[in-house]
Amino acid sequence: MSDLIDDPRAGENAPEFTVSEISGAVKRSLESEFGRIRVKGEVGRVILARSGHMYFDVKDDRNSLACTTWKGQVSKLSVLPEEGMEVVVTGKMTAFGGQSKYNLNVDDVAVAGIGALMAMLEKRKLALAAEGLFDPERRQALPFLPEVIGVVTSPTGAVIRDILHRLRDRFPRKVLVWPVAVQGPNCASEVARAIAGFNILTTGGALPRPDLIIVARGGGSIEDLWGFNEEIVARAAAASEIPLISAVGHETDTTLIDFVSDQRAPTPTAAAELAVPVRLDLLAETNSMGARSAQALANIMTRRKQRLADLSRALPRLEALTMHAQQRLDVWEGRLPLALRSLVQRQYLRLGTAAVQIKPSALIRVLTHETRQLQALGNRLPPALSRRTIAGRQMLNASAARLRPAPLAERSQRLRKDLDDLNFRLAQNFARQISEQQQRLQATDRLRETLGYRETLRRGYAVVRSGKVLITDVTAAKSAKSLEIEFSDGRFTMAQRSLTSSAKAPKQNPPEQGQLL
Repeated sequence: MSDLIDDPRAGENAPEFTVSEISGAVKRSLESEFGRIRVKGEVGRVILARSGHMYFDVKDDRNSLACTTWKGQVSKLSVLPEEGMEVVVTGKMTAFGGQSKYNLNVDDVAVAGIGALMAMLEKRKLALAAEGLFDPERRQALPFLPEVIGVVTSPTGAVIRDILHRLRDRFPRKVLVWPVAVQGPNCASEVARAIAGFNILTTGGALPRPDLIIVARGGGSIEDLWGFNEEIVARAAAASEIPLISAVGHETDTTLIDFVSDQRAPTPTAAAELAVPVRLDLLAETNSMGARSAQALANIMTRRKQRLADLSRALPRLEALTMHAQQRLDVWEGRLPLALRSLVQRQYLRLGTAAVQIKPSALIRVLTHETRQLQALGNRLPPALSRRTIAGRQMLNASAARLRPAPLAERSQRLRKDLDDLNFRLAQNFARQISEQQQRLQATDRLRETLGYRETLRRGYAVVRSGKVLITDVTAAKSAKSLEIEFSDGRFTMAQRSLTSSAKAPKQNPPEQGQLL
């Protein structure tokens, strides 16, 4: 076929292909030739489409390779590509016939080397610092003694055991553990969701809201700790309304969450020490402060008592304070009768002078004027009372019109219904309690019958008595005058003569179970 195509004279006999057939053949050849490959390069432009698909380039100093990651694959990437990042991408080669282009369908992205990771981390730190997330002013103070502590970590690692052990030693508190993956592709999203989840809990709910959050993980390489360098984790920690302690890695390890957290702990154990004080130290300090307070109060009372004694010695005697007042009182007491007589005489003279000036005609004029005024007021009184009565009657009629018996009857009916319901419920509860008590009594009686000796009698045993004395051996039976044997169906009495003849009877085989003993 290639000979025919190369020969210009055979062009008319060459087969014809459609565009779709050529595109399909190229795609199949490309996918079968390369299969799944890994490509190392620098990330160029990155586009995240509305559909959720991601398009980016991987390039070196001479060429560029178009890469595509579908929506369902983006969420599974351990590292999201960023422009300028040196990465190793893994996927399958394919072709897109619609534009006559080939590309790499990427389903895994890994950072190529520690240097690239550190460069990307430094870039994120600069971006977040520019937003003010690292400012010391936005950091919250840790509570002195939190009631509930939320821990975001792996539930199966040694970290949670170290934290719980340290809290138990220092000051036991309630701990809520939110299990997350502490490394791998799901680490960042799960940690961010855990921090946000603790923040949306309500105080006093079924699940209490923590007063403090600890995000903890043991040491590891930078790749293992990379989930705590993701931007979503840093932003979740910065947005937390609950104070947060980051305890990721060892003392020499530093992650992005350390810069936005309210407090960084070098180890998870140190985070537990930062979270709560030492209970014994608090007790010792409280006792010391109590002793100091009592001693200070005693000292104050002693000083005040001494001061009071000093002041009392400087005060004059009580008799000296009241002596002059008593003397003045005695003087005024002696002058009082004379002053009263003089006052009465002066008032009597004033009354006589005023009586001389009063004339009968003046009194008559005053009385006449007052009488006229009283008559005028008397004439005005009936109309005023009439108007007042009419106004009061109108108000009474208006109030009576507003009053209706229907609401009172309705309320009375509703209260009566409530009373009937309460009586019915009370009767039901009383009947139920009586039934329960009867059942308990019957069960107790059945238990008494089961544990009593009469059940033993029904199995073939007997009880031997001599009067009111219980006989339990042969010696007591021989010395008894008569024996009373109780079976399950009644009692049987034996006289002493029967007992003697029974004792002289020849020895027989021991009785079997169920026979008389």
